[in-house]
Amino acid sequence: MSEPEGQDVAPEERDVGEARRGTGRRLAGRLLIGVLCAVLGFAVTAEVRSNDRSTKFATARQDELVGILGDLSQRSERLRGDIRDLENTKAGLERDTQGQTAVEDARKRAATYGMLAGTLPAAGPGIRLTIDDPRGRLRAEDLLDALEELRDAGAEVIQVGDVRVGVSTYFADAASGGVVADGQILSRPYVFLVIGDPHTLATALNIPGGVLQTLRNDGARGNVTQEQRIVIRAVRSP
Repeated sequence: MSEPEGQDVAPEERDVGEARRGTGRRLAGRLLIGVLCAVLGFAVTAEVRSNDRSTKFATARQDELVGILGDLSQRSERLRGDIRDLENTKAGLERDTQGQTAVEDARKRAATYGMLAGTLPAAGPGIRLTIDDPRGRLRAEDLLDALEELRDAGAEVIQVGDVRVGVSTYFADAASGGVVADGQILSRPYVFLVIGDPHTLATALNIPGGVLQTLRNDGARGNVTQEQRIVIRAVRSP
């Protein structure tokens, strides 16, 4: 039967009610703590499982970890050795490449100097100048003028008859007639084989008052043909 409204409650009954309410609050608090602990435990478990997925060594025993570490150390040392070997091989290849490049460069330079000095055969684009002197009126100075004109026009390599032209090449009149080049008698028609830019060389010889006109004035005929490949085989003694 319910208590009438406004009627006082005995002190003993108040103490029992308060005790029951305190007990209820403590149980609710403990339940809340339990729930929080469960949530925290779940979070920790999830984190551990996540870590377990990221590394296979998390649950390994100490002796297993020591063995794995030793194996990794050995592999690392082998890899470092392989790297050193590769670096040494690379350095050796670079040295060989540099050395080979230097050798090739030296060979090219030697070949160039040899062609310019006249000690090696040569080939390249250029012209063939054929001078026909049926009356034998040409003198050494006429051939020298033609040679100088060719040099001024950029001739790189020149052969006259069977003579390879060099810096010391000279022309002289032969006592029996004709022209001598470096001590060798030149046979007619005089043939100049010239390596250089064909168009430039031909233009230089054909200018008004140039070599070809001078030859015509002396009763000779000069003919120039431009060729993509002139081969010069005559060489000078080193």
